[in-house]
Amino acid sequence: MRIAVVGSGMVGVSCALALQRRGLSVTLIDRLPPGSETSHGNAGVLAPSSMIPFNNPSLWAQLPGLLRGRNPGFRYNPAYLAGQVGWAWRFLSNARPQPFQKTVVALDTLIGHSRRIHQEWAQQAGIRHRLRDDGWIFLYRSEAAWQAGAWAREIYAEHSVAFESLDPAGLHELEPGLQPVFAKGVWFPGAGSVDDPAEVVRAYARVFVDRGGRWLQSEVQGLQRSTGDGWTVQGHGGALCTADQVVLALGPFSKAFLAQQRLMNLPMAFERGSHMHYAPGPVALSRPIYDTGGGYVLSPMARGWRLTTGVELNALDAPVQDVQLLQAEARAREALAMGERLDAQAWRGSRPTLPDSRPMVGACPGQAGLWLALGHQHIGFSTGPASGELLASLMTGEAPFMDASPFAPDRFGG
Repeated sequence: MRIAVVGSGMVGVSCALALQRRGLSVTLIDRLPPGSETSHGNAGVLAPSSMIPFNNPSLWAQLPGLLRGRNPGFRYNPAYLAGQVGWAWRFLSNARPQPFQKTVVALDTLIGHSRRIHQEWAQQAGIRHRLRDDGWIFLYRSEAAWQAGAWAREIYAEHSVAFESLDPAGLHELEPGLQPVFAKGVWFPGAGSVDDPAEVVRAYARVFVDRGGRWLQSEVQGLQRSTGDGWTVQGHGGALCTADQVVLALGPFSKAFLAQQRLMNLPMAFERGSHMHYAPGPVALSRPIYDTGGGYVLSPMARGWRLTTGVELNALDAPVQDVQLLQAEARAREALAMGERLDAQAWRGSRPTLPDSRPMVGACPGQAGLWLALGHQHIGFSTGPASGELLASLMTGEAPFMDASPFAPDRFGG
């Protein structure tokens, strides 16, 4: 069976590897080299704590402040949000306890399985040195903020996520460079991280090619039905390849592509974000930190310290603004002594978010032979490998390692 995987981020490369492992002939296609788009820009964290999505039960209490723009980790374009009323309503509806619990259980399994696959693949790719196993830290600037997060710590405990509560002395012991602006912290020792997310994706893609996989760097313009039940993948100059089945893993670009091809109306919104690298300060940073009050993640990377911003709810192609990055940088300099900027301009990308904060992994409704692996919001790096394994098992008729129904593409009505 011939498979074409469109999209070479973490999710697409994971799908290609998982299908190849099952003996299928796989072609991986993208307009840029693997790991060049959304997967390039993340904080590089592999964390079980990511099973709690942004639309959780605490969102209701935060909503007035979020809409007034008082949270440094969240901005939005009112005009864009007004055009996304249906998505926003569904997003809020999934913050209710029952759907939220379903999401937590599903993401917990997906993240845990991905972590094991990452360790296996990194070894095979010769990049085990890029994976760190010393966890990451949530930081709280006040006792009130710490208390407000108590419900989340209860969920972590319920799902056996290891964590350790830290006072200022404990924070200083783990990260001596932190300034005394934090009242409390939580260390997740079981979390992992990498020092170059894009290079990890590229290394996995090299394994795929070394094992006989086909890589095509070309922009996909469309999909057409071939003779029988197959597909022709079209590029600028004509057919790129034919395949019995196609996997679409285009992340935030999936919405427009599916609409243009009249294949599916995808209920996706975009949580845009950016990153900037800085020269390390005089005291080393050993692991990623998440400043819950500052709205940023700071991660030690091969290039320097990567500052990753929070959410800007806006159109995929909206004009770029630096306000959120400037705010995050100011807060980060309160927390740590950092050096100068290392990038000429900030990297910017979009996190593709579905209303229940779960990805779509499975068959495209009404389109035989077309499969979807998309909508991984902030955590495609933490969930991509297991998403690939899950999709490959569904495509080949294997018994999947988990219940696939929480990720079914038809759960929003086709």
